[in-house]
Parts: sequence; C-alpha cells; structure tokens
Amino acid sequence: MTLFRSASTVSLLTLASRITGLVRDVLMSSVFGVSALTDAYYVAFRIPNLFRRVLGEGAFSQAFVPVLAACKTEQGDEGAKQLIDHVATLLAWTLVVLCVVGVVAAPLIVWAMASGLQKSGGFDPAVVMTRWMFPYIGFMSLVAFAGGILNTWRKFAVPAASPVLLNVALILSIVLGAPLFRRWGIEPIYAQCVGVLVGGVLQLALQIPALRRLGMLPRIGVRLAALRAAWADPTTRKILGLMLPALIGVSGAQISLLINTQIASHLAAGSVTWITNADRLMEFPSALLGVALGVVLMPQLASARAAKDDLRFSAMLDWGLRLIVLLAVPCALALLVFAKPLVAVLFHNGAFSAVDVQRTSVALMGYGTGLLGIVAIKVLAAGFYAQHDMRTPMRISLATLALTQVLNVALVPYLQHAGLTLSIGLAQLVNALLLLIGLRRAGSFKPAPGWGRFILQVLVATAALSAWLVWGNQHFDWVALREQRLLRVGLLAAMIAGAGVLYFGVLALTGVKLRSFMRR
Repeated sequence: MTLFRSASTVSLLTLASRITGLVRDVLMSSVFGVSALTDAYYVAFRIPNLFRRVLGEGAFSQAFVPVLAACKTEQGDEGAKQLIDHVATLLAWTLVVLCVVGVVAAPLIVWAMASGLQKSGGFDPAVVMTRWMFPYIGFMSLVAFAGGILNTWRKFAVPAASPVLLNVALILSIVLGAPLFRRWGIEPIYAQCVGVLVGGVLQLALQIPALRRLGMLPRIGVRLAALRAAWADPTTRKILGLMLPALIGVSGAQISLLINTQIASHLAAGSVTWITNADRLMEFPSALLGVALGVVLMPQLASARAAKDDLRFSAMLDWGLRLIVLLAVPCALALLVFAKPLVAVLFHNGAFSAVDVQRTSVALMGYGTGLLGIVAIKVLAAGFYAQHDMRTPMRISLATLALTQVLNVALVPYLQHAGLTLSIGLAQLVNALLLLIGLRRAGSFKPAPGWGRFILQVLVATAALSAWLVWGNQHFDWVALREQRLLRVGLLAAMIAGAGVLYFGVLALTGVKLRSFMRR
C-alpha cells in the first residue's frame, strides 16, 4: 500500500469522525446554547482528554510505536508480542490507579484548570461531570495502545474509524438521553457524561477483533508476578525512559491549553465554549492532514531508521511536508478570510446567537494564523520520535509554552478570548520552524530539489482561492440568512466547491503534478 493511499484511508475515516463530531457539536450548540453550564461541560470533558493526549496518544504512543516498530523489524512477531503483553500489563495497572485518583481529586483538578467557574456557578457541575467522565481516560488510553499496535502492522482503518463511535454515542445522548434526563428532573447536559463513557467502551471493543486477527491481542497480567516481569523487561524500561522527555514535550502544548482554559474561565461567560467551538472547526484540517500523516509516517519512519535507510527516511519527510504545504496553506487562509460563514452555517441555530457567531469566528481566525504550524508539527515531531530523540521536541515544546504565555500577556487584554487562540497559533508556527531547523541541522531531513518553485505555485493558487472566499464573505449576509437554512447551506457548499476547483485548477495551470504525491 502506498503512503498516499494509507494517508487517504486515515483521512477519509477521520473525515467521517469529524463530520459526525460536527453533527454532535451543532446539536450541542442548538440544544444547550452557550452558558456557564456548557463551559462546565467542556472543562469537564477537556480534563480526561488532556490526560489522554498527554499519556495515551501523546507521550506513550510516541515512545511505544517507534520501539515496537524497531522490535518487530529486529525480533519478528514473537518478540513484538512479548513486548505488547508486558506494556499492556504496566499500562492497565497504571490506568486503574490514575482513574481512582482522578475521581477523588476532581475538585482540585477542576480548580486548577478553570477556577473562574466559581464565579459563574459552573464549578460544582464541572466537578460532578469530571467524576462521571474521568474513567474515559482508561478506555481511551487502551484504545491508543491498540491503535499503536495496529498502525505498526499497517492496519490503519480500525483506529481511524473508532472516534466515530464516540460521536454517535454523544449524538444519541443529546437526542435520546437529554429528554429522558429532563423528564427525570436531572439537568439534561449530564446525559453527555453517559454518552462519553459509552463511547469509550465502544471504541475499545472495536479494537479487540482486529488485534485478535493479527494474533496481537494483549494478555494483561493481573498478578504481581506479571507486573514484576513486565517491569524487568529491558525493552519496556526503554519505553518508560523515552516517555519521560516525551511526556514533558507533549505536556507543553497541553499545559498551554490548561492555562488558556484557566484564563478563559475568568473572561466573559461563554468564552470556553466559543474557543471550544473554534477548536472543533480547526481540528477538521489539522486531523485530516497532520494527524493522518503522523499516524501513517511514524511506524514507517521508525522502520526506515531501524534499517539505517537514511535516504528513505528523508524522502518520506519531504513527501509529508510537501503534502502539508499543498493542503494546509489554503485551509489556513480559508479560516482567516471565511471564518464567519463557516461558523454561521454550522452553529447559528437554536440557542446559538449572532453574538456567539461573532465571538467564535474571531477565535477561529486566531487558530487559522497557526494552522500550518499545528499540522506540520505532527510530521516534524514524528521525525524525531522515530529516531528515539525525545529531548529535542521536549526542549522546543517548553520554549513554545513560554512564548505562548508571553503572547497571552500581550494579546488577551486587547483581544480577550481571541487572544488566546492567536497566541497558540503564533507559538505553534514557531514550534514547527524550530523542529524543521533541528531536523535539517541533524542531517535527518534533506529537502529534495524544487521547493522554491513549489511554494510559489501554492501561494499563487492560494491567492486566487482567498479572493474568491473574501468575495463570498462580503457579498452574502450569512447571519441574516439564518431562517433560510437550505439556501445558506447551499451557498456554503457552492463557495467551498468553487474554492476547491479554483485552487486545484490554478495549481494545474502552474504545473503542479498532483500524481507525484502518490508515492510508496
């Protein structure tokens, strides 16, 4: 299977996840609107997600997948299976302890993340919802573990498709659970907590048949002897050793998110929700491009490094970065010049007001400034992790964390919640640039010829696309069209389709050969 086909498979399944997630968010905004209670829910849901991103999909995956890929290359399936069993045992024990601590310490965690909710009345609901949803981290960390195994064996479909199940569970919790909770005299938004837990169980259950077919279904040791054997495994200890710098590196971005949530909780009520809705839209291109390429490239880069194939290693990075520039640059400009129509069509329904559209749009524009960096980091960081170099991304992440807070001090007093997203966007651009410089200096990435011409071609096509979207933004009153839903949706679809045709048409006229990206 070609790299392009693998990335396309992950992107299409991720697109399905994002579309169902968008349906979930549209229903959420229509039914619950924007209030202190929605802020409380988003804070509560963000807490287990933060731990999942740091421990499960973050530091753990970045340490585990390269070592597993190298083990598979050097020791075959039998050695890989033994490593999987040992890691599964340690991970399961750790997650049980973590979930218990999280449930008990929920008030302290919520206070550390969003103490401003005490003023708006959302603090106590956030604590209750955090306790309901914290076990979600256990399910999702095991899902990330299973996904790392399947991706190493180039079975990308199941891990990429599993988030759809969470979104389906949350949609059903809004449509069916919320009215039921209202009938029982319980605040309807608490139904979302049940949806989160059900979604976590379903995602984990989906991985089991795929692992069994590979013969890689882990055996989790429940006795202390099994735990000691797992701890004594030198390869397992190597993963733990790599996790510490990876944990610090990943934590930089998540600490920025935590600090920004804390700041947002002290701004106008609804700030957390506005930023969260903007984040949902930003995640469309970032997941379809950055996450998909990172997932596909990580095991392949690790395998190339284990085989000492430096040319293949550099060529894969070059291919991934060109694809990111090709697709992320127009997406970033679209978020900057077409934010209001996107937000209005998707969220301006039910309890979501015109003011909410404006506030969410400016937050989305802040993310748009840094989208290229946010996406590129997924590929650039994979270049370091595949070489078991966790320290360089760690140092860069910590520097970026400091830069984000300096920007917050400068921007938030004037731009309020939009200053928070702009700070993240600008800092992530710097993060990506520093990672790129690090790979070049280490000799791991040697750009293939033609980058200057390629960038010029992309910029010309993006300028044409931007002119089209600016016209569409100014020509139609997207907020006033609220009651004409079908017309508004049709106009948005026509604008996006026209932008796509225009962009790729100009690329073709300037000589870009898209088939060249379909490489092995």
